[in-house]
Amino acid sequence: MYLHLGQDIVVRTRDIVGIFDLDTSTVSKETRRYLTKAEQEGRAVTISTELPKSFVVCVPPQTGRQIVYISQISSSTLLKRAERKAVPSIEMRQAMSESETRTECRGKPK
Repeated sequence: MYLHLGQDIVVRTRDIVGIFDLDTSTVSKETRRYLTKAEQEGRAVTISTELPKSFVVCVPPQTGRQIVYISQISSSTLLKRAERKAVPSIEMRQAMSESETRTECRGKPK
């Protein structure tokens, strides 16, 4: 599944490490250092010129490098979107797992 972060930016939900609120998380000195370092290394992507409200850390398997998306959409809205889209994915995995288990049971010699 995919999550729309704002403007034209969409990421795969399985690549998301975390969704963070900028107001509460930047109180920590470590978080501010992390974001500064990501910007200096070119790993931070500012999605909009609007006031940023959240940041999303992703690790795409193609690069294995963390990318920090700074979004104008609130962390609570992004979390709701991710949860809403994740439910079918989880149900599909369970259905696939059950199907594989049934196939394995039928395929074993008695």
